[in-house]
Amino acid sequence: MTVGAVLFDLDGTLVDSLDDLTDAVNYTRSQFGMAALATTEVRRMIGKGSRNLVQQALQTDCEAEIKQGLQFFEAFNTAHIADKSKLYPGIREVLDQLDELAIPLAIVSNKNESLSRLILEALDIKRYFRSISGGDTYPERKPSPLPLMRVIQDMGVTPDETLMVGDSINDILAGRQAGIATIGCTWGYGGPDELLQADHMAASSRDVADIVLASF
Repeated sequence: MTVGAVLFDLDGTLVDSLDDLTDAVNYTRSQFGMAALATTEVRRMIGKGSRNLVQQALQTDCEAEIKQGLQFFEAFNTAHIADKSKLYPGIREVLDQLDELAIPLAIVSNKNESLSRLILEALDIKRYFRSISGGDTYPERKPSPLPLMRVIQDMGVTPDETLMVGDSINDILAGRQAGIATIGCTWGYGGPDELLQADHMAASSRDVADIVLASF
């Protein structure tokens, strides 16, 4: 294939945001008189957007509680978006390399778009991405293929010249349903079984660059 664009997931793929997300979850739980959770527990809740995360954290199906919890979560996360978050090793160098080759890059995250943009700015990598979309940008989120299809359509590329890079089943399923080749990142929040259907496996950011460049 000839690579026309590379789509990246955000949390667990480019950015290790687990500690900040855990703090936001525990602040939210504290507002409901609930005890704090360990990062290992929060890690299993990440991947399907803020609403799903809050719903799981509060262990409720009550819409009023979820809505109120979301307000607490998003306010705290906005104020502390990158207190502890950091890029995974080698990510900035990979983005530099792909940027030098003029390969169009995009973010397709299930994190709300405003929070996605905020953390990209805080970590000084927003400039690399031609397109940034979050879990609330389109009517559906990953594992639906719709966000990926909308993004590549706007970028003027086709599925067979696109790569999707992510750490969870949501990224892999979305890519497969969109007809886009996938790279599964083993360092993220998803378990190894979630990446079994990926077209390529990456154990490091260097692996991601090598896979992309081999197809370029």
